Amino acid sequence: MITVNADGKIMVRRCLVTLRPFRIFVLGIGFFTLCFLMTSLGGQFSAKRLGDSPFTIRTEVMGALESRGVLRRMSDMLEMLMKKMDILARLENSTDFHKGDEARFPLDRFQPAAGLMERIQAIAQNVSDIAIKVDQILRNSLLNGKVVEGRRDQCEVPRDPKYPDCAGKVEWMRARWTSDPCYAFFGVDGTECSFLIYLSEVEWFCPPLPWRNRTVALPSPPPLPQVQAAFRGDLTRLLELIGTGKESLSFMKKRIQHLAQQWLRAARRLEQKLKGRQRDQKHILIHIGFLTEESGDVFSPRVLKGGPLGEMVQWADILAALFLLGHSLRVTVSLKELQSRLGVPPGRGNCPLTNPLPFDLIYTDYHGLQQMKQHMGLSFKKYRCRVRVIDTFGTEPAYNHEEYATLRGYRTNWGYWNLQPTQFMTMFPHTPDNSFMGFVSEELNKTERQFIKSNKVSSMAVVYGKEASIWKGKEKFLAILNKYMEIHGTVYYETQRPPEVPAFVKNHGLLPQHEFQQLLRKAKLFIGFGFPYEGPAPLEAIANGCVFLQARFNPPHSSLNHEFFRGKPTSREVSSQHPYAEDFIGKPHVWTVDYNNSEEFEAAIKTIMRTQVDPYLPYEYTCEGMLERIHAYIQHQDFCTTSSPPLPPKAKSPAMQSPPSPLALSPNATHLVWSPSAIRDPRAWPPVDSLQVWVSETRHACTETCRRRGLVCEPTFFRFLNKKEVFLQLSITCDSTEYEMNHLYPAVAENVHECYLQKEPLLFSCAGYNTKYRRLCPCRDYRKGQVALCRDCL
Repeated sequence: MITVNADGKIMVRRCLVTLRPFRIFVLGIGFFTLCFLMTSLGGQFSAKRLGDSPFTIRTEVMGALESRGVLRRMSDMLEMLMKKMDILARLENSTDFHKGDEARFPLDRFQPAAGLMERIQAIAQNVSDIAIKVDQILRNSLLNGKVVEGRRDQCEVPRDPKYPDCAGKVEWMRARWTSDPCYAFFGVDGTECSFLIYLSEVEWFCPPLPWRNRTVALPSPPPLPQVQAAFRGDLTRLLELIGTGKESLSFMKKRIQHLAQQWLRAARRLEQKLKGRQRDQKHILIHIGFLTEESGDVFSPRVLKGGPLGEMVQWADILAALFLLGHSLRVTVSLKELQSRLGVPPGRGNCPLTNPLPFDLIYTDYHGLQQMKQHMGLSFKKYRCRVRVIDTFGTEPAYNHEEYATLRGYRTNWGYWNLQPTQFMTMFPHTPDNSFMGFVSEELNKTERQFIKSNKVSSMAVVYGKEASIWKGKEKFLAILNKYMEIHGTVYYETQRPPEVPAFVKNHGLLPQHEFQQLLRKAKLFIGFGFPYEGPAPLEAIANGCVFLQARFNPPHSSLNHEFFRGKPTSREVSSQHPYAEDFIGKPHVWTVDYNNSEEFEAAIKTIMRTQVDPYLPYEYTCEGMLERIHAYIQHQDFCTTSSPPLPPKAKSPAMQSPPSPLALSPNATHLVWSPSAIRDPRAWPPVDSLQVWVSETRHACTETCRRRGLVCEPTFFRFLNKKEVFLQLSITCDSTEYEMNHLYPAVAENVHECYLQKEPLLFSCAGYNTKYRRLCPCRDYRKGQVALCRDCL
């Protein structure tokens, strides 16, 4: 056995302690070098993968240039480490020599140090060799990069007549590509080729570049299998989708829960009515724009203070209907959520979406429409056919067409979207140019109806108005009413009674919905003072057995004479506080009188007290009626594939004559109907068999013309009327026929025998009249209690 004295052990231990930190350091350097090489060289190879942008190559090549310098610095560091090791060894040797211990263990003492130095030297040589190889790789990469760079710098703007806007868009990009970070996100870096790549591959203003063939060979992904929609039997998941955090959302969820059983029963009835008909499940985004913080969200703070609830009532019912019909829903009430769901790229909203739109339909409001336009770039124009706009008061075609609205003075803050007018969906069916969405009122069962009839207080009235300002100046009406009835109010207040409410009025304050319903079930009269317009409360009152008394407006209120309607995209003249109740329900449930005539007002109150009425709710405002209507819209309204009517001929020639009219004179020769011999497209909706063509009086819009005949105007049918032959079939003399943009056309100026046809299909409009013209009006029949659908539309 070899023996070693104590001094030798101490020397070896000292040497190991001295060298161990260097071993750890060298191990760390080696590991770092390996990681760095994998990153740098891996980036070189990955940059050359098929489909990567030349911008990626350029970026990673620049990174590799830096890595060459790092490798050289690492080699220098290792050489310096070797020198320090050599100095340390010599210093240790000198110290031990003076102690007289040098000759005892020369091999044991220096072998570890020598081995470590050899390893460091080998690593340094390897790093030096790697640096040389990296340098060679970089030279090849830079050579290739120069070819790509040269190609990028040599791009010229193509002169292709199929892409007439290309040059102008490139010029715009040169000046403003830094105005939005989204351009850099898509690879734009200020070079001519980056502009052309973006404008041909992300947008579509320029033709594809010949050398950019990276996506041509890639097969398109197969379409996803279409899932069939199935009626749902539970609303719990919907309540989770709506979310929390706002009083308005809480209000909507409570309403859905309150009406849950009625919704579920209605869904079962509609399912039986459709008899297993196949329905595709739609992916639907519901973005309630007016509840976003960016739009101010003025509604949520006022939910508990008597603010308007009509919009939230409607949105709650839309959510319930879409969910029960079996569609896949996503709900957003913030701009951030909207951007995430749509796939908006980072930036200021000038670029298209990063991926195809994942939704078949988007239900939103005007606030949400504006937000989508600001953040979707060109994708908004591409996908706007999928949008449905919930619009309380409606948008008429004259306000919707941007060019026409600007030229003719119809432009407002809410119009000019160039959508199909039926993409706007209203709360009441007052604008046939738009689709009627509606809402629901609570239905009573037989027991509840009997209870109401036996517990009505004939001398009890409830005033329609939760805000004190509505009561201001109404003392005269209230004094007359107080002679006959006990008056109840539901005016919001915090501490003191509002001074606008007279002392003889029993004010309950703001009531929860179920308590308000109980109040209506006892009252005989529900009286309105002219505002708010067209809310849901009068229908709820009539459904609970009340008579609704409202003011007649003379002259009618409109954007021309009333501040409330000014700026709204409609010229509609409102003849009363609630025109739907006046026109579609009427007496004995609805009384419309002149409040400026005290005798007429007082006589109406006396008559109402003597009149017995049963609770009444139009079918279209039941849960089943709304489900039926929305189902029909989703199944049949397609604004993305419907072809536009053919453009008018530019010259009169036999070769360019329009096809013969498919219409024929009715047996009594008063109007036109669809000819029995004409071809019927089975996909057409509404079915053409429901069409009747009538000529209006000079002071009547088509809405009024159709209504007087028990029909409703159907703007979809205008394309069949927009022919010169139709004037001849109606025995109208036309000395001249012109195509022009005018929302009143087709029409005839009879005094001069001039006929006019519509040049712009977006301007086909049921609304509007002029004393100069008699209009050609497309009318159709409708289902009893469901004015939105013709008899065969379901």
